Amino acid sequence: MIKPPPPPDARIPLPGGGALIKIPGEGDLLALTVDDGVNSEVVRAYTQFAKDTGVRLTYFVNGTYDSWTENKEMLRPLVESGQIQLGNHTWSHPDLTTLPKDQIAQQLSRNDEFLKKTYGVGAKPYWRPPYAKRNAAVDAVAADLGYTVPTLWSGSLSDSTLITEDYIVQMADQYFTPQAIVIGHLNHLPVTHVYPQLVDVIRERNLRTVTLNDVFLKTP
Repeated sequence: MIKPPPPPDARIPLPGGGALIKIPGEGDLLALTVDDGVNSEVVRAYTQFAKDTGVRLTYFVNGTYDSWTENKEMLRPLVESGQIQLGNHTWSHPDLTTLPKDQIAQQLSRNDEFLKKTYGVGAKPYWRPPYAKRNAAVDAVAADLGYTVPTLWSGSLSDSTLITEDYIVQMADQYFTPQAIVIGHLNHLPVTHVYPQLVDVIRERNLRTVTLNDVFLKTP
């Protein structure tokens, strides 16, 4: 098993203004955030990885993918315990900067309703813009819906497309650093074959994996 998260009384206020790119301050925290859910087998494997190791994850969900209903029974207990947090990645992964405001709102609110109906939790205030594409207009629509924290990243496993297992491990070695927010994807199988190597990096660096809710105080 890996180190537990910090105690609740260590949580800090959310930094205001702009996107969240890394965890503020000095420390030993690593926020692993995993997006989309194109492949149901990968969602299942990541969830089993969490069950087996105690690693804490934030999934940025696109509710349009069947994986989120197919794996509900397995995933929901981990969501309820707080080991896996769900964030809003829009319903169907469009570039929000190309959409009119009503469609931007629909992308976020439809996904929010799906998460509440399927998992009993909302995702506010954390949302991740597809392709990291956002502007002031998109941010304003999101904020009006309670999504006030666009969540980006400081490092990436670079696995939004199909890459080799070795390259994923190289990216983990490069980006699993203290206070990092790292993005991965629930889309392709290679990452599911290198979980032991990912855990090795986490353990060797004495990092604690955290969800965003582990780090920040809940907003009212």
